[in-house]
Amino acid sequence: MNDGRVFREAWIAGVTKHYPGEPKPGYVTPWEETPEWEREAAAAVYGQVRDFIRVSAGHATRLTREQKGRFVATCWTAQMFKHFENPKPGYVADWADLPGWQQETDADIFERIERTE
Repeated sequence: MNDGRVFREAWIAGVTKHYPGEPKPGYVTPWEETPEWEREAAAAVYGQVRDFIRVSAGHATRLTREQKGRFVATCWTAQMFKHFENPKPGYVADWADLPGWQQETDADIFERIERTE
C-alpha cells in the first residue's frame, strides 16, 4: 500500500496548502488511521495515474494542471461509486462543482505521482 500512502500524503499536503482555514479532521487523517476502503481507493487512483503516465510514454506530463487534476478527480469518483452504493454528492461531484482548493489538491496529487514515478 505504499502507493496509497504516497497518494494520501500528497492529499494531506495539498489540503494543508490550499484549504481555506482549518480543514476538517477527516481531510488530514494520517494514513495509519485512514479507513481501509479509502486506502484501497487511494492506491487504485495512484495506480491509474501511474499507468496513464506510463502508457503515454511520459507525455502526460505535458497536460495542463487542470487536465491533471480532472484526471485524478475522475479516477477518485469511479472509486467512490465502487465503494459506496449511494455516495454523498460531494464525493462524486463533477470537476466544475469541486471547490478550488480540491481542484488544486488533485492537480498536486498528479504532479506528486509524476515525480515519484
